[in-house]
Order: sequence, then C-alpha cells, then structure tokens
Amino acid sequence: MSTSLIWWGIVIYIVISLYIAYISREEQQKNMAGYFLGNRKMNGFVSALSYSATTYSAFMMVGLAGLTYRGGVGAFGFEIIYFMGVTLVAFFGPRFWLVGKKYGYVTPSEMLGDRYDNKKVATIISLSSCLFLIPYSAVQLAGVGYLLEGMTDGEISFTTGAIIATILAIVFTYFAGIRSVMWTDSLQALMMIISSTIVVLLLVNGLGGFGKFFGTLSTEHPKSLVVPGNGYFSFTTFLSLTIPWIFFSISNPQVSQRMYMPASLKSLRRMVLGFLVFGLIYTIVSVMWGYSAIMLFPGLDNPDVATPNLLSSDLIPPVLGVIVMVSIMAAAISTIDSILLTLSSLFARDVYGGTGKRSNEEKQLKVGKFIIPVIAILAYAFAQLQLNLIAVLSVAASSGLIVSVPAIIGAFFWRRGTAAGVISSVSIGGLLVIILEITKFKPFGLGSGVWGLVSAIILFITVSLVTKAPEQKANEFLEYVRTAMQKHTKSA
Repeated sequence: MSTSLIWWGIVIYIVISLYIAYISREEQQKNMAGYFLGNRKMNGFVSALSYSATTYSAFMMVGLAGLTYRGGVGAFGFEIIYFMGVTLVAFFGPRFWLVGKKYGYVTPSEMLGDRYDNKKVATIISLSSCLFLIPYSAVQLAGVGYLLEGMTDGEISFTTGAIIATILAIVFTYFAGIRSVMWTDSLQALMMIISSTIVVLLLVNGLGGFGKFFGTLSTEHPKSLVVPGNGYFSFTTFLSLTIPWIFFSISNPQVSQRMYMPASLKSLRRMVLGFLVFGLIYTIVSVMWGYSAIMLFPGLDNPDVATPNLLSSDLIPPVLGVIVMVSIMAAAISTIDSILLTLSSLFARDVYGGTGKRSNEEKQLKVGKFIIPVIAILAYAFAQLQLNLIAVLSVAASSGLIVSVPAIIGAFFWRRGTAAGVISSVSIGGLLVIILEITKFKPFGLGSGVWGLVSAIILFITVSLVTKAPEQKANEFLEYVRTAMQKHTKSA
C-alpha cells in the first residue's frame, strides 16, 4: 500500500478531528466537573459512541484479531465474557450516577474515599490506578505503532506511529476536556463500525463466501474452531484472562467515571444499550478478521501484525484499507485520551487536592492539565518496549485494577467495610499482582488477576471485621442509595 496514501489519510483524520474537537467547546471550562465530566450533561447517543470508542480500542482490531489468530474461537468466548461484565454497569451505573449527582464526585476513587470516610483511600486507589493504567495506555500506543509499521513495511516506523498517537491524545484532551474527547470519539466509533464491517464482508467474499470461508477453516485449520484448539486456551488460561475482563467496567476508572457523565438515568440506560449493540457487532468483526488472517497469512511470528497484513492485502481496496487503518488508530487514541483525562483528574482531585479541597477547583484543574503530558510521556516510554500480544497485556493491566472491586461492591452493600480494609486490599493485592506479573509465576496455572481478586476479597473482609467502620457516613450513604433507587425503580 502506498505510504503517501496512508499519510494523506492520517492528515485528513487529524484535520477533521481537530475541527470537531474545536467546535465541541461551548465555553471555557473552569472547574473539575466541567472539564472532566462535561458538566454531567452528556446525552445517551454520544455517551454510547464514546464509551464504545474508549473501550474498543487497539485491543479489538489489533489485539482481539491477534488473539483469535493465536488461539482460535476461545478468543470469541473470552470477549463475550466481557458482555456479561457489562451487566455490572446496568446494576452499578444508576448507583454511581445518583451518588455522583448528590455529592459532586468527579472520580470513582473520590467516591470511595468519601464513603469510607478516609482521604487516604482515595489517594491509594488513585495511585494504584496510575500504576496500572499507564501500561494500558502504552498498549494503545503500541497498537498504533504496529499498525502503521506493518501497513507501510516499516516506512513509517513503530516509534513514529507511537509519537503521532501520543501528540494527538494530548491535543484532544486540551481542547475542551471530556467534551472534545467524547465528540471526537463519536466520529471515531462510527468510522470503526462501518469501515470494519465492510472490510469483513470483502474478506469473506474474497475467500469464497461464508460457506467456503468456514469450510476452509474446518478442513485446513480445524483447531481454530474448537477449545482448547491448539492448546493456547486451556481452562486456566481462559479463566485467568476472563476474570479481570468481567469486572473491567467497574474496576477501570476511565470507564466507571463515565457513569457520572450522562445527563439523566435515561441517558445512562441508552449509553449501556448502545454500547452492547456496538460491542457485539465489533466483537464478531474482530474475530472474523483474525480468522481471515489465519487463512491468508499462516505462520506469523507476531499475531498482533495480523491486522496490518490484512489491510495491506490485495483483497482490500487501498482507500478502504486506509479508512479502516485510520479508524483503528482513532480508536486507540480515544482510549489514550480518556485515560489521560481520568488519570489527571485522579491525581489532581485525590492525590494533590484530596477530597477535602473542593473549594480550590481552579488550582486542581491547573494541576490536572499539567499532569496530562507527563502521563502521556510515561506511556510512550513504556510502549517503546514493544511487548507482544496486546490483548494479553490489556488483561494484565486490568488484573492490577481488579483489586479495587471488593471495595466498590462493599461501598454500596456492606456497612461494615472500613478504610483499613480498602487500603490493605488494594495495596497488598496490587503488590501481589505486580510480583506475579514480573516473575511470570502462576500458582495452579492461574494468572495474577485471579489471585489479585482472591487476596483483595480476603483482606478487605478480614481487616474490615477487626477495624472500626465509619457508621455515620455508611448509614448516610447507603440510606440515600436505597431511597434514591426505590424512587428510580418506581418512576421507571
């Protein structure tokens, strides 16, 4: 494929995206809720598209396609498990939205710090999120790097692709905060779903139609259609990958923070439903890409280059290939800029300011904006390691975030939970995940996410039972949630 055509595609995307980001500004945002939450006024349609673009990043069209190439149909099952986890948004989403509206929370960690009546809770969870989400951001940068390098046969280097993605993510976040991110996300999501679906249809048609497509798979690559197939998706591997994925929607702050943004509970419901429709289509498309690569390019050393090989193949018209490439690149950037905004808000609100400094929001906002490029540079530096299997690295990042799940569930359903229980479970559980990831040690064949969750549950419950709970705050918080949910249920 012509490198000049790819550069033109990138330039056109940048111009259009910058224009949309610019016109998304209603007014200068001078407070944390305005810059990071869009003043809690986002409608359901934009929220759904933005949620989709943020969640389905380089992980899907590069990572999930690569995982399908590596392990076959088990990758489809792995991603479907994520859909089960999205039901947590339907369950916890209204609760997040209600307490966010009442207490003015900007970040999920701020909510937990207030619920457990301890500023250190918010600080510890925020620092833990920064520790694990920076590598996840790097995964997105690596996805762009692999994509551009693969499609141009190295004429655009991995480093150049990662630099472009880093700069654009910083620029989009600075325009108008979450408003510019969500509007550019919406454009990116529509590009993603339309162009990638067209490509799948062209690939299947070029390979003889659906009947011949699956017939060829069943005769020439039968292991790709069964589990464990070639052995990659053993039970323990599947469990280790899926456990962190089930809780992704509430454990990853760049996702759970979006529960504060819709204008109403009705908009929140539309966001969830729209995301589910988008996600199902995109999952099937990504898996089909992986299967197409198995037939067209057997024997690839790095599964993550399956997508670049497909897009530069003779079956895909060059212009369409560039459009899809740009949509994948845009999806990765949408995830990066969302993470940049979330981490900067966590640092400004909960590390620098703490939950008790809401009166000085302008200074918090300045700190948040200052930290954005710092986080981006750290993510870029990590991306330069060029570690393989993007999908697995994404799950590894989620494994570190899963240790906050007991504290989140306890916040809404267990009065006895304490700040000491949260701090110990997040700190020790997170340290355990880091040790297991570094040493590559898998007790009983299970990954770090499983052991991180188990240890966090045990520590949260045990330590909470032997320490004093914040009874007044717990009663106030839970009573409000109970009565507000009752009113919501009746009105619905």
